[in-house]
Amino acid sequence: MQNTCTTVWNNSLQTIKANIPNQSYKTWFEPISALKLEGNVLTVQVPSLFFYEWLEEHYVGLLRKTVKQELGDEGRLEYNIVVDNKPSKSNTPYIAASSPANTNTIASKAMPTPAPISKDLRNPFVIPGLKKLNVDPQLNSNYTLENYIEGDCNRLARSAGFAVAAKPGATSFNPLMIYGAVGLGKTHLAQAIGNEIKRTYPDKLVIFVSCEKFCQQFVESLKNNTINDFVNFYQAMDVIIMDDIHNFAGKEKTQDIFFHIFNHLHQSGKQIIITSDKAPKDLSGLEERLLSRFKWGLSADLQIPDLETRIAILRKKMASDDIDLPAEVVEYVAHNIDNNVRELEGAMVSLLAQATLNKKEIDLALAKSMLKNFIKNTSKEISMEYIQKLVCEYFEVAVDLVKSPTRKREVVQARQISMYLSKSLTKSSLKSIGAFYGGRDHSTVIYACQTVEDLIDSDKKFKGYVNDIQKKLKMS
Repeated sequence: MQNTCTTVWNNSLQTIKANIPNQSYKTWFEPISALKLEGNVLTVQVPSLFFYEWLEEHYVGLLRKTVKQELGDEGRLEYNIVVDNKPSKSNTPYIAASSPANTNTIASKAMPTPAPISKDLRNPFVIPGLKKLNVDPQLNSNYTLENYIEGDCNRLARSAGFAVAAKPGATSFNPLMIYGAVGLGKTHLAQAIGNEIKRTYPDKLVIFVSCEKFCQQFVESLKNNTINDFVNFYQAMDVIIMDDIHNFAGKEKTQDIFFHIFNHLHQSGKQIIITSDKAPKDLSGLEERLLSRFKWGLSADLQIPDLETRIAILRKKMASDDIDLPAEVVEYVAHNIDNNVRELEGAMVSLLAQATLNKKEIDLALAKSMLKNFIKNTSKEISMEYIQKLVCEYFEVAVDLVKSPTRKREVVQARQISMYLSKSLTKSSLKSIGAFYGGRDHSTVIYACQTVEDLIDSDKKFKGYVNDIQKKLKMS
């Protein structure tokens, strides 16, 4: 009889294989084994309840048609679902992908009508049919794509976010990896994508989890012997958003379990979004096989926002809090705090709090006084944007002209001094400075700096210009 049930199931598999993608066949049908054939009822074993639910949700029609083709119109399919004898802490049966010899509870479901549960088994586990999980996505509703200000610093990542939110799991951006330094908005963007997916597809299971929390949950599941519950939970998600993936470094077992979860989700067409402080090629302490999978989709970086974007961020913050500040105050904050968005918003929160609590308008003098210590601690270097702005104001030259190809004497002078001060007062490379001032190469920056140094030594009037600008920069 064993040979007969195997033959029936193998014939069914041939039909199934011809009707679904090869990867889906390998994931969902190769692990199934035929157990017995009694009359017109074929019994197969599946490794877990999650596995069974997936088959019932996605392939029930194909299975019904295939079994009837082999066994006739009265043909039925029953599932034996492996359940371990140790219940989990949630008092639900603990699902284990083990052999029948290691189990003491087997549940079955017939198709198209339910089959009775075997009477000789203890603690029968009744399957009530498909149940949608009720999962808290752990998303901050304040993070949206609409309030994530777009600029040159994040345009690619934000655009990819819109594409992923519109068709999660169905674009080439899977996984979507968002990387960049601390405070540039990685978590905001990742959660905004999750919120947009939940808004568009309310029934999709979305979960946001930090790498640190995932590691803690994994350790806890090992301690409580509930590892399969842990894996099955994450494999049931439609979208998983993993924050700060670089924290996996050195955690080999956790990397291994995430590797298998990643493969399952990716093969099932589910969306994976991850954030990191570095690009995949620069991450250390992570297994090569995991890094290679991070490169399957799109890696989009976030840069420090330019002056215009920082001002737009501050204005958006003001609008959301229904507070108005003078333009010069906004520009002052944007000029002086350019390390990251988090510090920028923190400074604005301080100002808004003062304006609200003290019930008085904030002018530039008061803003400088209030933020003096904050800016001193957070602004580690003057930005090239601010240098350029002061130099252009000093020589009454339009900013756009400094970046243009024009060779007018006053413009060239402003450009060369700006480059010289950018090299002296910032940590920017020669290449970065050249790119900022109109896409020029590093040799142009070297020439400009040398020219300014020569004129400082030989021209007292010119030296006075440079000293005046430097004093203004120090007073800012």
